[in-house]
Amino acid sequence: MESQFGIANVWIQGDFVTRAVAIILLAMSLASWVVILIKALDIIKFKKHTRAAQDFWHSEDFAAGLTKLGADPTNPFRHLALEGREATAHHRNTKAHLHDSLDVSDWVTRCLRNCIDEFTARLQSGLAILASVGSTAPFIGLFGTVWGIYHALVAIGTSGQSTIDKVAGPIGEALIMTALGLAVAIPAVLGYNALVRGNKSILGGLNSFAHDLHAYFVTGARVNAGGEQAKVLPIKKGN
Repeated sequence: MESQFGIANVWIQGDFVTRAVAIILLAMSLASWVVILIKALDIIKFKKHTRAAQDFWHSEDFAAGLTKLGADPTNPFRHLALEGREATAHHRNTKAHLHDSLDVSDWVTRCLRNCIDEFTARLQSGLAILASVGSTAPFIGLFGTVWGIYHALVAIGTSGQSTIDKVAGPIGEALIMTALGLAVAIPAVLGYNALVRGNKSILGGLNSFAHDLHAYFVTGARVNAGGEQAKVLPIKKGN
């Protein structure tokens, strides 16, 4: 209750600058939590897709594998499989483009890499907001503290008294601004680190899946790198 009254006093007794700093910190906090919640839900969904992608290679043919990946248009594993299939078919059926100077391996690699890069950009969108909030919120709160202390000193100079009852309230309210800055920055930093770890795990699974897809489209079989010598796991081709 005391902290609530303190924050209320900051708003009531503060001037335009103090209130502006409080509003900025509130907006930054809301933006951070929105990004954290949305991206966390995305990571949970994509991790489910990662686990489902393991069943793709236990299918009888490519079409059955796509069925196991589901019909979610945002599934990066399904999109990667379709992109690889289209790239392979395009390379084999088209003879009048510059990409004919590339063999099918290079062409499929390029298309799969572009697909992964697009998904990576989408996966990492919003992280810049968390990084910005985590790095600037403490300084914005500190600015509010300095501004509040300045007004407390002005009040002391005007009254000519420096007793504790004259400075305790204004100084305490000013220090609340520093606490608010830290309260905004800490969740943003922790959320950023957690999301980066989650994104890294998803991208690792996607790159591994792309490696197997590349081997499948080029050689007709998936390369299983378990052990010193890679094993080739065949899967029937299907459109």
